[in-house]
Amino acid sequence: MAAAKNSDGTVGKALSVLDKVALFGRPVRFSEILADSEFPKATLYRLLQTLTNQGMLGYDPDRQLYSLGVRLVGLAHAAWNQASLAPIARPLLDELSLKVDETVHLGQLDHGQVLYVDKRNPKLPLNMFSDAGKIGPGYCTGVGKAMLAYLDKPLRDKLVSQQSFHRYTEHTITNSDDFQAELATIREQRVAYDREEHEPNIICIAAPILSSKQRVLGGLSITTSTGRYTLEELEKFKPELLATAHKISQLAQSWHFPETNS
Repeated sequence: MAAAKNSDGTVGKALSVLDKVALFGRPVRFSEILADSEFPKATLYRLLQTLTNQGMLGYDPDRQLYSLGVRLVGLAHAAWNQASLAPIARPLLDELSLKVDETVHLGQLDHGQVLYVDKRNPKLPLNMFSDAGKIGPGYCTGVGKAMLAYLDKPLRDKLVSQQSFHRYTEHTITNSDDFQAELATIREQRVAYDREEHEPNIICIAAPILSSKQRVLGGLSITTSTGRYTLEELEKFKPELLATAHKISQLAQSWHFPETNS
């Protein structure tokens, strides 16, 4: 989540602190949070106390460490069921994974980044970054590019301007002009490719999941390695990928799944 805006008030500030604690990936001391915080010491302490009182954070007084609270587990489960494509897409992911015997990812946009909401591994899984619940960059992952390409232009331009364009590999796109050209190509081809842009040797073909009004609901990808396939050979997965994305879209619309606006 982006840093809290002034108009977001106390709730926005508290959520930004919650995000910072989560990003550490471990229990963390007050001094560590303060060092990475835009808030004064007294304000940060007050926000941490509120989050702790509400069960959004846990606090170990013996070790003086903050960690994510158990209340978030219940909220995450509810969000997974109510706002995630994962529950309705599950059988279709199973079916696609069995057919292609490669890694299958289901993602949704989160402020221009990719939130992986589900994943299926092949019989011989690959070691890679993505797992359900993780957030990856939008500009250098196949599923991220597939979703960004199909956003309405004002929102697409806004989210492209917010990409970090960090160079992960020699193949990573590192500027907005080249990325906008890539998104135009994706709209023509109906699929996106990850050409070892996020991780060396990892490639994928991805497609957006669109509503009947062509709004982005999510994205779907088939991921493999350069040791198994070439980029050109990924083309053979395109029919199954597009068919599965369409089936998920149909199920999502009958369930009144919310369209993305970020």
